[in-house]
Amino acid sequence: MKVLLLAATTAAATLLASAAPAAATKTAVFAGGCFWTVEKFFEATPGVTAAVSGYSGGMSPNPTYENHSGYLEAVKVTYDPSKVSYAQLVDVFYHHIDPTDPTGQVCDKGPSYRTAIFAGDAQERAVADAAKAKYEKQLGAKITVTTRNAAPFYNAEAYHQDFYKKNPGHYERYRIGCGRDRVLQVIWGKS
Repeated sequence: MKVLLLAATTAAATLLASAAPAAATKTAVFAGGCFWTVEKFFEATPGVTAAVSGYSGGMSPNPTYENHSGYLEAVKVTYDPSKVSYAQLVDVFYHHIDPTDPTGQVCDKGPSYRTAIFAGDAQERAVADAAKAKYEKQLGAKITVTTRNAAPFYNAEAYHQDFYKKNPGHYERYRIGCGRDRVLQVIWGKS
């Protein structure tokens, strides 16, 4: 009986030891114009496990696409910090937006399309502020990306999630027609 109990205990310990611990993930929220585009470039970033379109930064409860006055279109990024750092995500964000446009992004203009980084703590704020200073110097232009305190995030409607995957033709017409790629090429070059 002792031998069986010992064998069972050893087998259970081996299974527990071999089971990889679940990686602790973190979230970050970025507003970079139309959330369809922001979601797409973050989903393509190694170490990102999810990107969800939504609204953040407003005051009224339960915003919708038809009524999100005061909110920014934003994306909540879930990531594995052992594979990608918050600072790297901030750099990815900057290189996929026009950080000098105070009125929105390329063809998407208006208050809900302005750019922001929603910092969850003092360390994230320091990273965001350092990136802003770095890119202001690098580009020789005023950076209009604001750093805000983290705020409640509301998921956008289901038809907005993974829009570029569900409606690739529509998304490509929007992306090309908007001219975002051309604008980013001028700002960032081939990087």
